[in-house]
Amino acid sequence: MQFSFTGEQEEFRSVLRRFLEEKSPPIVVRRLMETDAGWDRERWRELNQQLGLTAVHIPEAYGGQGFGFVELGIVLEEMGRALLCAPYFASTVLAATAIMNAGSDAQKRALLPGIAAGDTVATLAFTEPNGRWDAAGIETTATAAGKGFRLDGVKSFVLDGHTADTIVVVATGAKGLSFFTVPGDAPGLTRRALKVMDPTRKQARLEFHGVAAELLGEEGGGAAPFARTMMQAAVCLANEMVGGAERLRQSALDYANLRVQFGRAIGSFQSMKHKQADMLVDVELARSAAYVAASAAAEDDAELPALASLAKACASDAYMQTAVHTIQIHGGIGFTWDNDTHLWFKRAKSSEVFLGDPTYHRELMMRAWGV
Repeated sequence: MQFSFTGEQEEFRSVLRRFLEEKSPPIVVRRLMETDAGWDRERWRELNQQLGLTAVHIPEAYGGQGFGFVELGIVLEEMGRALLCAPYFASTVLAATAIMNAGSDAQKRALLPGIAAGDTVATLAFTEPNGRWDAAGIETTATAAGKGFRLDGVKSFVLDGHTADTIVVVATGAKGLSFFTVPGDAPGLTRRALKVMDPTRKQARLEFHGVAAELLGEEGGGAAPFARTMMQAAVCLANEMVGGAERLRQSALDYANLRVQFGRAIGSFQSMKHKQADMLVDVELARSAAYVAASAAAEDDAELPALASLAKACASDAYMQTAVHTIQIHGGIGFTWDNDTHLWFKRAKSSEVFLGDPTYHRELMMRAWGV
């Protein structure tokens, strides 16, 4: 496995960080999170035209740049640090990855170039109102109708589901679990944005009433691609959470060195030094787990199922605990609307439960290791 970045990867990170600091400062985050869509198409095009980020891990044969999950992890870590309001996780991480795992070569050539160019915004609809993140929780049905299929059921907690141009849907049919693609404006599809705690990442409820859908890949062959997609998505989310946790840790340190109490900066007090040390250890451990998991995903390592869950559980705990400490260090102002800390706090909480909470992933990790 790879445990260090190359010079090119470090330079890529530096360029990306400078770009996101300019394009996604807190004032822009606050403006976009108040909109119904939660993101701006013009800024989305700019993001992709200048850096081509939506194409990072998509193979060159399908219009992408042909990199892997290590580079995708760098992108997500910096986006988590900047709290970027964009449908990147929905379109690039979830939808594009699902298409690469489940689709035929012809389907990949038809669907992926638009996502890689940023012209098409896609998402993956798999979770249902029961709140389960595994295949056993999928109840939406697919019924054969002529040369195609009809979908009936409800999907919930769908990232950017109310604005996506293309929706990749996981449903169960006569032959088992399958993937399907549906246009965002398909007849019989009802989309409604949900009220969420974290307004920087919009979610939606999708209702399918006999919606015409096109089969993606092989009918009944969706179980393995779905499991693989969920593992890869967990790795990506872990890297994103590490970026957010590091941003909070640094802001807490900066404030502790700035805030004066009893004639001294509070960062000089021993109790504060202990808290800062605990935060650093938590974030660095989560970072190590996320990097190793990204390397495992890039190399298709046999340990990926366990490492993906380890990274997600570790990053969830570290991000949430760092957010709590940062709020406490800032004092009463930390959770006021005028202070930006609460924005990352809410993302930490939403990310903690998205794709499964730490307890769920520790259980998956133990199963993967046969414990």
